This record gives sequence, structure tokens and C-alpha cells, in this order.
Amino acid sequence: MEEKEKTTGQQLREALLNQKKNGWDVVDEATEKAAFDYCEGYKTFLDKGKTERDCVDYAVELAEAAGFVPFERGMELQPGMKVYRVNRGRAINLAVMGSAPLDQGVSISASHIDSPRLDLKPTPLYEDSELAFLKTHYYGGIRKYQWVTIPLELRGVVAMKDGSIVHVSVGSHPGDPLFTIDDLLPHLGAEQSKKPLGEAIPAESLNILVGSRPLKDDEGKDRVKLAVMKLLYDHYGIREPDFISAEIEAVPAFNAVDIGFDRTLIGAYGQDDRVCGYAGLKALLDLEGVPVRTAVCVLADKEEIGSEGVSGMQSAFFETFIGDLCASQKVPLRVCLEKSFCLSTDVTAAFDPNFADVYEKNNSARVNYGVGLCKYTGSRGKGGASDAGAEAVAYIRRLLDDRGVLWQMAELGATDKGGGGTVACYMANRNIDTLDAGVPVLSMHSPFEVTSKLDCYMTYAACKAIYEG
Repeated sequence: MEEKEKTTGQQLREALLNQKKNGWDVVDEATEKAAFDYCEGYKTFLDKGKTERDCVDYAVELAEAAGFVPFERGMELQPGMKVYRVNRGRAINLAVMGSAPLDQGVSISASHIDSPRLDLKPTPLYEDSELAFLKTHYYGGIRKYQWVTIPLELRGVVAMKDGSIVHVSVGSHPGDPLFTIDDLLPHLGAEQSKKPLGEAIPAESLNILVGSRPLKDDEGKDRVKLAVMKLLYDHYGIREPDFISAEIEAVPAFNAVDIGFDRTLIGAYGQDDRVCGYAGLKALLDLEGVPVRTAVCVLADKEEIGSEGVSGMQSAFFETFIGDLCASQKVPLRVCLEKSFCLSTDVTAAFDPNFADVYEKNNSARVNYGVGLCKYTGSRGKGGASDAGAEAVAYIRRLLDDRGVLWQMAELGATDKGGGGTVACYMANRNIDTLDAGVPVLSMHSPFEVTSKLDCYMTYAACKAIYEG
């Protein structure tokens, strides 16, 4: 059958209009397979990396298997060398040295690997009515009602006074016990049900149930608490005062799974922003040969609370790392930074038709439409955004189109409905051209977020394109 000649209107639409297409209607079978295969490794990363420390440990394991070595100050660096540096166990920078000198800048993918969660308080263990609980302090922007009556596990470290580190992991191994936070039964919850969602579960009621059997042959008080403490001492050698110097996190006790009859989606905890962290890391590990510009992957901590602290993106760790690379070539750091480009890879909100009123449909990211590029984040009047320049956006458009990477433009919700931030402004503050890009997420910040496998893969492809230049 002869193909009909396109009408003038059809020709004009193709030439002039931005016609969005679902990615599964665009990609070929080879790309589909590549996306599904890539996401198997990503799901493993999620399961192994439920805390920022776990993510760093697994990143080091993958990096060393790919030929990366720890970067020491003063090390002589040659094109093609692969180096990394860990920041206090909670953040990591990695680099593949390029053929061009560092005065030509570096190509950066910057993500964060911390996620909203519940942290144990410094004095967490208590007993009430012969039940033992752990007090928590929530971290990041959680919706508290989502964290009750779900299975939880505990992961983290206890730093002992003698300098040793005790690793704690309960709930991640077969046969481990799990934990939970109880909620009020509906029969007695009439008053609770009248409260707004944000007030129905007070922060101080997010107490984790950890035991109920009292210590035998004892007539003192807090026998259940004492029995729990004895179990912890027998297994880990820790005493109650050791909680003061501990970082133990309560995280959801379920692994990453496929969602939907067609298995095109992933459901898991911590996809904000480990989905982009893995994309940047995996893209760097998969680089072949020597890139022209040095390629840098940043996996930072503390983004969910403003990128503060010694392991956050506002710390000097990034400049120190790049500065030490520059020192090996006697290049001033400022010269390198002003010629660099950063893709701030953080997730964006996927349009959800169940809550359409909080989105502006024409400018929202859609599931399965590729990596979401975001010129600005922030809230309302672009507060807290880096607001990338038009030239930076054009550069990424050209780069991704040339490599066949599916992408879309995105905003985080309707203008006056809220907003959010990323590490982009802190990279831009360093005089680095920066653009936000990342995977659209459904149910962001919940204990069980949902992403598209195709969008995950296209974010990986975008990071690889940045590194390759």
C-alpha cells in the first residue's frame, strides 16, 4: 500500500511543535532489553544500599571491581586512570581522568544517596506497659502516617569509645526479626480521624516496637528493656550508653520489586535519589577508553536536610577532591570549575492523574517519557533554584538528541503548590554551569516509591552522554 503524502498540517506539526511520545512507542527491542537488564543491577543496588553508608560501601565494591583505586593526595595521574575518595563513610567522589587537561574543566554527575527515614534518638530504648520501644527522630520530608504498621529493619553503625566501629543490621538477612510502629485501631480512632494527615501521627509517637518478653528471675523495673539490651549486648557487644555515638536508621524492610503486569515499573524504598546515584555511578563504571574531559561522579549525603554538614554538598569535600586532581596538573581550581559542567541528577515528580490538581500538566514529567530535565527547581518564585541558563539547556538538548536519549522537560508541581530543591544550587554556587535532570517518581518520599524502568535507563544514558561529552 502506498504511503499517503503528509498534509501541510502534519508537516508543520512535525517541524514546529514539541510532540511528546511514550518511550515504549519509540525505542527498539534492543533498547527495551538493555533497560530491563540495567534495572536488575539497579534493584540490587537498592537492596544493598538502604542507607547512605551501605550505598558507599557497595559503590566502592563495584568501583574496585572496575579498576578504580583510592585517590591519595600527590598521586601522579595519567589519562584513563580511575580513582575514588570516600568522605567519612557517607559520601564518595569518583573520577576517570580525561585526555584533556583539567583547565578545560570536568564533566560531573552529582546525586545524593541519603533518603527520608527514621533515625534512632541518642537515648532510644525505653519500656512502657511491659513493651519495649525505640524512640526515633524522622529525617527529611516524610509523611509520618506512611511509616506506621509497615515492616522495618535497622541498619547502621555504633562508634565505640575505643575507636572501633560496630555494624548493625537486623532485618536484612533471612530469618531476622523485623520491627514496626503501631497505629490506633479504627474502632477507637474517631478523634484521630478528624485530624489533618500531617497531625494524625505525631512525631513522638513514631516509636518502634522491639520486644515484649521480660527478663526472667528478676524483680526490678524495666525487665523487657533489660532483656532487649541483653540481646544487643550478647550479639553486638554494645551497652545503652553506646547509642549516644551511634547512627542507626530504621528503613522499610522490603526489597525492590517489579510493578505491574508488564513489569515496566519498579517499586522500592529510597529511589529518591539512589535511582540517579546508581545511574551516575554505573555510567562512570561503564565508560570505555579515555574520555576527553575528566568524568566525575559525586554521591553526596544530607541533601534531604539541606545538603548541610561535613558530608553534604555544601561541604568542602568536593572542592578538595577536584582541587587535589588539579594540583596533579598544576591547574588552579577556579579555572577548572568555571569550565566544568554538572548534571545535577535528582528525581522529579511524575504526573499522577489521581492528584492532577497539584500539577501543571503541560510542564510535568510523565512516566515512560525519558529523563526529566528541569531548568529550575525551588519553590513558588523559583526560591532555592539555580535556574540554569538557556545555553546550558541547549547544550544538553543537543547532547541527548545526538545520542538518541529520550528526555522531557519537567517542573516539580504547579507553581504555587509547593516545590523542592536539589544539590544544583550548591554546584552552581561554585561557578559551574549546572542543570537538573532525573527520573520522574510516583509517591516520592514515601516508603515505597515507583519509577519507570525506561526512565531509569535513559537517566543512565544521559549521565554517560555527559561523561563522554
